[in-house]
Order: sequence, then C-alpha cells, then structure tokens
Amino acid sequence: MHDLTLSLLGGVIIGGAAAGLMLFKGRIAGISGIYSGLLTPKPSDTAWRVAFVLGLILGGLALRVIHPAALQDTLLRPLWVVALGGLLVGIGVRFGSGCTSGHGICGLGRLSRRSIVATLSFTLSGMAAATLYAWIGG
Repeated sequence: MHDLTLSLLGGVIIGGAAAGLMLFKGRIAGISGIYSGLLTPKPSDTAWRVAFVLGLILGGLALRVIHPAALQDTLLRPLWVVALGGLLVGIGVRFGSGCTSGHGICGLGRLSRRSIVATLSFTLSGMAAATLYAWIGG
C-alpha cells in the first residue's frame, strides 16, 4: 500500500475516532488528558479511557503486522535526544493545557482560538528545535 494512502487512511481513522468520542461521550480526544484520567481514575470514566488507550496500542500492533516498514526498529536520533524531546513535550502539555492531538485535531476542528495559538506554538517550536539540532551537528 502506498504511503500516501496509509497516511490518508490514518487521518480518516484519527478524525473518525475524535469525532466519535465527541459525539458519543462529549469528550475531546486529547491523548494526554485521556491517559492522565487513567492515573487518577473515576469509576464511571475509566472504561472508555481504557478502550481508547488499548485501541491506540492495538492499532500500532496491527500496523506492525500489516505494514512492518511503517514502524522502524531503529532510532533516527540518539536516545538522549529522544528522551529530552519526550520530556519537553510532557512539559509543553502541562503548560499548554493539552497535547498535540487535543489542540491540533480537536481544537482546530472546533476553531478554538487557544488551540490555534497552541498548535502554532508547538509547530514553530518543533521546527526551531529541529533546525537548531541540525545546525549544531545532529
């Protein structure tokens, strides 16, 4: 299957999941919020969160079986760079009151001003970080 087709299919699945969660549960499909809700569980709110996170994991495993080349076994950057990037994303999620999926997919779809600013901020920050990393010899 062509990469563009896979990307389009992935986008349709993500958009459908976000729309379905909003339509049926009235919730935003922000992964950080869904996951953090599992760390401080409310009995009436746990089942759908577990199902969503399991869907993410099972979707990745299914992709691994169907199209193994889509998921590489090697890191393209040193582990310390990946770990630092993950830490910075986590900090940004707290400061930005949400993650890329919550703001970038759901917030933009609702034309939220806060999400537009957040999405521009993390996109520009990512571009600046990648440029800086390449500039210093990464």
